[in-house]
Amino acid sequence: MNRRVGTILMAATAVALSAALAGPAVAAPPTDDHDATRQAMRAAVADGVPGVTARVQQGHGTWAATAGVGNLKTGKPRSANDHYRVASITKTFVATVVLQLEAEGRLSLDDTVDKWLPGVVRGNGHDGREVTLRQLLNHTSGIFDYLADPGFQRTYMTADGFMKHRFDETDPEELLAFALANEPYFAPGSSFKYSNTNYLLAARVIEKATGNDDYGDEIDRRIIAPLHLTSTSVPTTRVTLPRPSSRAYSKLVRTDTGPTYDVTELNARLAYGSGQMVSSSADLNRFYSALLRGRLLPPEQLKEMKTTVPSSRTNRYGLGLVDRELDCGVHVWGHDGGIFGSNSDAVTTEDGRHSLAVNFNGDWSGSTDAVIEAEFCGT
Repeated sequence: MNRRVGTILMAATAVALSAALAGPAVAAPPTDDHDATRQAMRAAVADGVPGVTARVQQGHGTWAATAGVGNLKTGKPRSANDHYRVASITKTFVATVVLQLEAEGRLSLDDTVDKWLPGVVRGNGHDGREVTLRQLLNHTSGIFDYLADPGFQRTYMTADGFMKHRFDETDPEELLAFALANEPYFAPGSSFKYSNTNYLLAARVIEKATGNDDYGDEIDRRIIAPLHLTSTSVPTTRVTLPRPSSRAYSKLVRTDTGPTYDVTELNARLAYGSGQMVSSSADLNRFYSALLRGRLLPPEQLKEMKTTVPSSRTNRYGLGLVDRELDCGVHVWGHDGGIFGSNSDAVTTEDGRHSLAVNFNGDWSGSTDAVIEAEFCGT
């Protein structure tokens, strides 16, 4: 779900979304030993992140490094091959499947949500007859973010609530009810507001359009298997991480003080299509490189995915894909994601030839932005 909020389930900040429609600047090549990137990783640990793992794919070369620890009790270091929860990075996978279905003529981005989910989006001013699939994917629907609902936050996002409900198996309809208990942010198509509800609904549309009861099966069949992403999955009720993996830590409050909790085991089904997946840095680099190189979508659909709307001063949001302008003028495409105990970022250049994926196993400090700036700008 949301980026770096400290959880997919801490809906605070919107995704770091990315930049300009002009042609991308040319990245300054990093030093052979990636000194700036390594220093940024160490700085994150000094800032309080337990551990960092990162991997770069550049041409035919690969570089990987870790900093800090994967287990605060034993001091075991992180692995460059760690599995971790990627949270909102899931959105790019979901959007890719929706666009594949469009390319197959099975749906249109201009279809209304109501066409596929009749009567589902109603209440407090929400109306699925007025919202298109495109507006779901680029967060211009105005639909309220269920993570921001006070009842949801009390139940799942406080320390007591998390400990009590971390293994809950919640239906998408129950999550949607939290959103529809609130008024929409704005009229559909009139503005931008990051909302995890959009991708909960997009996942349900995939299920309706394919007849598959689980959108994750379509991600597996259409993306994971063809790209041989052997460390990537859409877990259903599994609450542990595959090996190798590190422990995941959270403060379970919006502060960097207080006790640190081990939150490794949880049921990410609560995030559904907005942030349910598990992957590794190597797999994320392979996925985004393949996506930007046109291996997953025809040119027309990739162009639609890269058609963006403003989301911040330097960032623009496409269809599940972020165009981010770095301080040095370089543009990278990708997504980030935060869930309890895990903050991740995965980006690549527009030609797909220089990719970086990074993960923190703590959700309260550090900056994955700084690691990206270091890798692509050398500072």
